[in-house]
Amino acid sequence: MNNDARKIPEHLLSRSGAIAIIVGIVIGAGIFKTPSMVAGITSDIGWMMAIWIAGSIVSLAGALCYAELATMHPNAGGDYHFLNKAYGKNISFLYGWAKATVINTGSIALLAFVFGDYMTKVLPLGNYSTVIWAVMIIVALTVVNLIGIHLSASIQSLLTLFEVAGLLVVIAVGFGLFGAPLPSVEHTPPFSNTPSVGLLGLALVFVLLTFGGWNESAYISAEVKGGSKSIVSVIVLSIALITVIYLLVNWALIAGLGIEKLASSKAAPAELLAMAFGPLGEKLLGLFVAIAALTSINATMIVGARTTYALGADWDSLRFIGRWESARGSPSLAIIVQSAICLALVGFGAFQADGFDAMVEFTAPVFWFFLFLIGIAVFILRMKHREVKRDFSIPLYPLTPLLFCISCAYLSYSSFAYAHSKGAVYISIYVMLLGLVALLFLNLKRNYKK
Repeated sequence: MNNDARKIPEHLLSRSGAIAIIVGIVIGAGIFKTPSMVAGITSDIGWMMAIWIAGSIVSLAGALCYAELATMHPNAGGDYHFLNKAYGKNISFLYGWAKATVINTGSIALLAFVFGDYMTKVLPLGNYSTVIWAVMIIVALTVVNLIGIHLSASIQSLLTLFEVAGLLVVIAVGFGLFGAPLPSVEHTPPFSNTPSVGLLGLALVFVLLTFGGWNESAYISAEVKGGSKSIVSVIVLSIALITVIYLLVNWALIAGLGIEKLASSKAAPAELLAMAFGPLGEKLLGLFVAIAALTSINATMIVGARTTYALGADWDSLRFIGRWESARGSPSLAIIVQSAICLALVGFGAFQADGFDAMVEFTAPVFWFFLFLIGIAVFILRMKHREVKRDFSIPLYPLTPLLFCISCAYLSYSSFAYAHSKGAVYISIYVMLLGLVALLFLNLKRNYKK
């Protein structure tokens, strides 16, 4: 066997680069859409902001769970590795299969459609403009990631700066600090209207989806300079930065538009910038959204290929994708396999009524189910490794991981129900059944060799 196949990740990634990757994954196109949806569901300033704060608390609870797991078991396989430690190779294989064929690749395809939609408004490329743009950006960023972690992390840091700068423009305009003065808005007192528990739960679903992606920090836990102590600060600082930005964006939209106009708007940030800058403002927002999608695609490519790498390193029959290129600091063959699946999903989405919706229905049910299993893994690994000294322990254990598990279970149920209502849940089920067949084949082949 080539010795290079046995090489493992090194500590090449700076803390600032790691934070840029996590922030870039989490802050995507969702923050440009979700505030209006949450405002429409709650119809109250106080409850709207409370739901966003609740979403940040749940996300922080999950991030603290991952911080303990990542410091105890730093590995480029991330939560694939955690599941392997907690449940064994079969469950972790199914998760790796889901990440490679559904979760990460579906997310990349989804974001590529968002990028294509907005770039088509700037430069249309014919009848299939969105698909063409989606394919081009996947290919381009694949090349960037094949060159190595230094280039991809540098580009990620630059894109994240642009993305955050765009949100800061929205914040500044909403508070009247930038652009033409906005008309005054009358605000109803906070908590003057109390939605039902069901509606508050629905609002929390959308908020948590907008916070989604912080869990990918586990995949770079073995590559951050400073080791396990650094990854804790990276995770906590990332969530704190994202929370501050999200709360400021929501408050700025309320200040500039008012809760009623925000709730009825389909593109609230675009309306806000249009009020301050005219038609130029809407084009400016389109650029910000495209950059947000681009940032998330690149970050998801960085972490997604590491699951495929871990899968290959764990199974002899898949060893060809478990090769780590030390000179580049990346798993090259895993990146190529990941991109090929992404392009296939873009082709699948091209024949659906809405490629974006198709990818949401395809990825969400499986994602939240496995995230629930990872939450349970915290308890299992605590019992298995009681004598292991921890560099970091979850505060308020067991309440913190319990909160995380309940949230994931609820989101898993909601995602399955949503996909079922759209008649699309069967797609994810078929893909996972195919994964079971692949697992059976690999086990039979391994036993035959014995």
